[in-house]
Amino acid sequence: MIEVLALKVHDCDNVAVIFAENVEAGMKVLVRDKKGNLQSLILKTAVPYGHKIAVADIPAGTPILKYGEEIGLSTKDITVGEHVHIHNLESRRGRGDLNKG
Repeated sequence: MIEVLALKVHDCDNVAVIFAENVEAGMKVLVRDKKGNLQSLILKTAVPYGHKIAVADIPAGTPILKYGEEIGLSTKDITVGEHVHIHNLESRRGRGDLNKG
C-alpha cells in the first residue's frame, strides 16, 4: 500500500494538509504533527495536493481548525479521512470565489 504524508501543524487542529500528488480514496496517509507523532488513517475520498483532510470526526456546525485557527464551520458531518473543502466547509467571512451583486 502506498503511504502519503500529511502535516498537522497545531495540537488542536482537526484537519491536516496533504503533501502528495495523485492521492486517491483507499490510500494510507501518515499524518505527522510538530512533535513528530504519527497518525495513520485511510482516505475516504481523493484529495488534491495541498488540500485538507479530516484527522478527527467533525460533526456538522463544528469549527474547522487549521494551523490553530478557525477557518470556518463544517456544513455537514465529516469523517476521518475525508477531503475538507468548500463542499463541506463554509467560511464565516464568505466565499471569495462567488460574485455577489
